[in-house]
Amino acid sequence: MSIPVIDLFSGPGGLGEGFAGLDDGQVFRILVSAEMNPAAHQTLRLRSYYRHLRASGSGMQAYYDFCRGVSTLPWNSENTRKLWDKASEETLNITLGSSEGDRLLDKAIDERLKPGEDCVLIGGPPCQAYSLVGRSRNRGKADYRPEDDKRHFLYREYLRVLQKTRPAVFVMENVKGILSSRVGNRQIFQDILTDLVNPSAALAMANGTQTTYRIHSLTSTTTFTEDMDIDSIDPFDFVVHAEEHGIPQARHRVILLGVRSDISGRTQPLSPRKKISVLDAIGDLPKLRSKLTRQPDSKEAWAEVVSSHCLDLSRHAIAAGMTTLSAELLQAIPGLLVKVDSGALRIPKPPTRMETSNDLLFRLRDPALPVILNHESRGHMSEDLRRYVFAATFATIEKRSPKGHNEFSLPGLAPKHANWESGNFSDRFRVQVGNRPSTTITSHISKDGHYFIHPDAAQCRSLTVREAARLQTFPDNYFFQGNRTEQFHQVGNAVPPLLAAEIAAKVKRLLS
Repeated sequence: MSIPVIDLFSGPGGLGEGFAGLDDGQVFRILVSAEMNPAAHQTLRLRSYYRHLRASGSGMQAYYDFCRGVSTLPWNSENTRKLWDKASEETLNITLGSSEGDRLLDKAIDERLKPGEDCVLIGGPPCQAYSLVGRSRNRGKADYRPEDDKRHFLYREYLRVLQKTRPAVFVMENVKGILSSRVGNRQIFQDILTDLVNPSAALAMANGTQTTYRIHSLTSTTTFTEDMDIDSIDPFDFVVHAEEHGIPQARHRVILLGVRSDISGRTQPLSPRKKISVLDAIGDLPKLRSKLTRQPDSKEAWAEVVSSHCLDLSRHAIAAGMTTLSAELLQAIPGLLVKVDSGALRIPKPPTRMETSNDLLFRLRDPALPVILNHESRGHMSEDLRRYVFAATFATIEKRSPKGHNEFSLPGLAPKHANWESGNFSDRFRVQVGNRPSTTITSHISKDGHYFIHPDAAQCRSLTVREAARLQTFPDNYFFQGNRTEQFHQVGNAVPPLLAAEIAAKVKRLLS
């Protein structure tokens, strides 16, 4: 019998994917998931349908036809339509914390969770107000008061469901900025830990027996219980460094594992795994070119623009004594002249050998999927293409991304930004260096690609949604819905599914 999972603030479903996919779906099942954003909810519902279709034994043709674009609907029969309806019931497009959203969630839980049945609660309350970048922006608002920001207290909705359902285990994920976030003179993380160990007391709902929890670190033996002094806990013990656990990305997040006090057994920290590089994760995907903005775009026009930047930068590099850089820029030109496309929502999968010794690719690829999804490049203005081809070439030589005005020193590289030389924007243009894990894939990738430049100078572009999804360890058959900006936002905010699967395996052992 599988263990029911309640997934709150689901996004596109990365955390739920890790649980629902463990041991081919034999351990956990998603009872209900809740997401506010319509595009993320579309992705969440489609993935739920994919899982129901696989489990039904009906075959995957309906799903693959939808992915290929030969069908506008993801179902193709009365039976598959029923599975789609089941996925629609499972995935709620609601705003948690609103009276209507809470009513619909509670109704779903009450109808589907059996009395006394143990469940698992997972989720990550929206983190904009906690994040370091978000706090920096908010400080610039004269009327901003953190104690009035509803996002600071959305975790209390998580807490409400925790108190209502009394799950055997809960998992709560958030950004590292939560550790230093304050409301008034209080550290919000200490309040959160104190609330989570006794949600009934925190919500002033002490009616009868209270359910308490111990909160485990996933990276050390640190555990927090109700009778402990909160000041004895090092908050950074709860930070998980994803790149240490087989995720091709330096993603550092706070992840709390709560275990109900009546459940015995100890958890072991996540096992360290070999680091996986950017090119390990995305190097097999079809090469793409970027596109030109503010002028007519074609393969020939794009190649001419970028080649001219390479030639001009090469001449300036020689004059500055940068002979290696000059030569490398010239070597990029033949690759630019190879006519490749700019990609699309779905492109035919090129004939390649599916056999691989790369364990990550083995887990992410789908041999039955005839297309590559969400693999479309952005358009960039000529000035940014000049910076991209320079930065990627620099990174090829130095094995790191160039920083700031001192290294973007050749003519035509400095952006027209009043604070460019202040040092505050030293990472304004950042290459994801091929031989190491990427930097954190964040929702900022939805705004522009400057922090996420592809390591291949000959492609001269930022990462695609599919490449970002690979770095987040989403399977290739995970089809992100909405427009491209919305797709990027979903990927950037998600929990890596393979990291979630590692956590799910810990929970399975606890409950076995």
